[in-house]
Amino acid sequence: MRTNMVNRLRRQLKRPIVGVGCASTGDTSAALSAYCAAARIPSIVFLPADRISVAQLVQPIANGATVLSLDTDFDGCMRLIREVTAELPIYLANSLNSLRLEGQKTAAIEILQQFDWEVPDWVIIPGGNLGNIYAFFKGFDMCRELGLVDRVPRLVCAQAANANPLYLHYKSGWTDFKPVTAGETFASAIQIGDPVSIDRAVHAVKSTNGIVEEATEEELMDAMSQADRTGMFACPHTGVALAALIKLRNSGVIGTHDRTVVVSTAHGLKFTQSKVDYHSKEIADMECRYANPPINVKANFGSVMDVLKKQLRNLSGIV
Repeated sequence: MRTNMVNRLRRQLKRPIVGVGCASTGDTSAALSAYCAAARIPSIVFLPADRISVAQLVQPIANGATVLSLDTDFDGCMRLIREVTAELPIYLANSLNSLRLEGQKTAAIEILQQFDWEVPDWVIIPGGNLGNIYAFFKGFDMCRELGLVDRVPRLVCAQAANANPLYLHYKSGWTDFKPVTAGETFASAIQIGDPVSIDRAVHAVKSTNGIVEEATEEELMDAMSQADRTGMFACPHTGVALAALIKLRNSGVIGTHDRTVVVSTAHGLKFTQSKVDYHSKEIADMECRYANPPINVKANFGSVMDVLKKQLRNLSGIV
């Protein structure tokens, strides 16, 4: 497997390669390092130091990737790896690479398959480097061109308000795009101010009569916590998309009976600290409306019964 894959990459690059690399805020590096490990291909990962969770950092390390922790943000990592791959025989696997998008677009095909080829009205996708929304558009549009469906869904790109260059571009009426310096956000994987796929994302939104929405830190954390109460264990990036759904539903843009798909991008176990902080109400200037902290109780029958009766009374009024 390794020989065949390496030979294909060499033919595409028209030169020998020594490995595959990416800039990442966590999830891309996890996937890349896992597949490279399975194929016995060296992987090189550029990560922004102290800006991703420990769970995200440990995945490429465990899979044997060469991990460079850089004193910059994702945009800085992206600029550096583009410079490096222009000089060294390392294959760039970020969404700037069209082959990455060809793999990502299969998620759109799977959505249609799971809906028995009935096209949803809306698909909401968290957006950072913005290759993902274009990949979804490619997948849906390919199925339309093949005659498998007669239309494509309207796409919504959901961004964190602290890292919202596409949202600002959309609200300006698509005037000249201006990168931003991404601020801190619990949705760390989309903490990107200068996305490389901006033009592709604009094309995807325009082509589907789509929308760009944003979510504040409180909105995304509340939405994530509400989702968890349904049995999910969502990540903050999924919280961004869910917050966009709530806002668009409340404003009437998304109708009561509109079939809507929200793309979940990662497992909540990668972001446990943010959940702990939320449920402990330890996030500054945030109400944490859905916090559910543990209750400290003395280890005796009477104390336990008092607490449980109070809880049951609050929940159902049956005691």
